Amino acid sequence: MKIVVIDGQGGGIGRLVIEKLRQEFEQKVHIVALGTNGLATTAMLKSGANEGGTGENAIVVNAKKADIIIGSIALMVPDSMTGELTDKMAGAISRSEAKKVFVPLNKCDVYIAGVISEPLPHYVDHCIDIVKELMGGMKNV
Repeated sequence: MKIVVIDGQGGGIGRLVIEKLRQEFEQKVHIVALGTNGLATTAMLKSGANEGGTGENAIVVNAKKADIIIGSIALMVPDSMTGELTDKMAGAISRSEAKKVFVPLNKCDVYIAGVISEPLPHYVDHCIDIVKELMGGMKNV
């Protein structure tokens, strides 16, 4: 099971996601940390990712190989994350056959109806619950 966690800016969302994944699944999953910049990648690697990559090409290549992609809903919006997310990155993520689990933060001018504003850790807990459900239906877990 290859879980790709993508983040930008300081990597805080990705760091928290990876910490929670490690708490829940320990070493049963392979986590790839992909940052739009080196700071984000480093933060995610320190939180327990198996490997990491930085930049557009790393995200484009690894999105194709993922079973699950986790990150902010901003990953679907070109030029989000203060311009760090390119069209090519957003396209590769959206076209990936991986299951996608998004944290619904209202920071990229995208608002999701029906989503109640909660603190980030609560959203991440919901993401982990979704990953557990997805893994229940996947082979080689």
